[in-house]
Amino acid sequence: MANNANKIVLLTGGSRGLGKESALQLAKNGFDVIITYQSNKTDAENVVNEIKALGRKSASLPLDLGKVASFDGFVSDLKDILEKDFGKTTIDSLVNNAGTGYYASIEETTEEAFDEMATTHLKAPFFLTQKLLSIINEGGSIINTSSGLARFSYPNYAAYAIMKAGIDTLTRYQALEFGAKKIRVNSIAPGAIATDFGGGAVRDNKALNDMVASNTALGRVGLPDDIGSVIVFLCSEDSKWINAQRIEVAGGVHI
Repeated sequence: MANNANKIVLLTGGSRGLGKESALQLAKNGFDVIITYQSNKTDAENVVNEIKALGRKSASLPLDLGKVASFDGFVSDLKDILEKDFGKTTIDSLVNNAGTGYYASIEETTEEAFDEMATTHLKAPFFLTQKLLSIINEGGSIINTSSGLARFSYPNYAAYAIMKAGIDTLTRYQALEFGAKKIRVNSIAPGAIATDFGGGAVRDNKALNDMVASNTALGRVGLPDDIGSVIVFLCSEDSKWINAQRIEVAGGVHI
């Protein structure tokens, strides 16, 4: 196992769900972790305290992915936190995790909702990564969050899923262009996960849970822990020759 001590990961959307679990998994495997949150500072600080209890350094910063104009200010605040709390000027990995769901037919999708999906899931990772590139260490790693829905199709997810398909293409272009800095870029594509995402439907709706499980080779829906361990791997030197890949982490759903 690679030595991850003193490596810093910035993970967006780390106050709950997959982001929280991934942040804790990173800390358990030796990484220091900075998380972002949109509005719930209390939950974010609870995650920070859990990470510190594991013996790693941590901090949280507010970030609204819907406001790209705020990214310069965010990067400035991040640099201050890095210097003050970590004694560093750079990070080693970026995990573009944050996002929201949207459930509606194409016929019923509003332009406002479509634009929100485009900004949060595609425009924000594009420009946030652009603005952070200068402080990502040579040999670092970027992980973008795609979705199983970019490969298979369920009704009422079009506006969300097509942005995730865009993330897979963005990942390849970032890998191509960032290769000069020896930065690897990969996307992970979770299947249905039992979290509070999308109102907790997969977790709480037994019929939906059973349907997904019955279409998955390993016979169950995903758990947050299933995703966090893969993020740890992609942030570490153990994955040093994996680049420009879309890795579906879904237990073999709709094979």
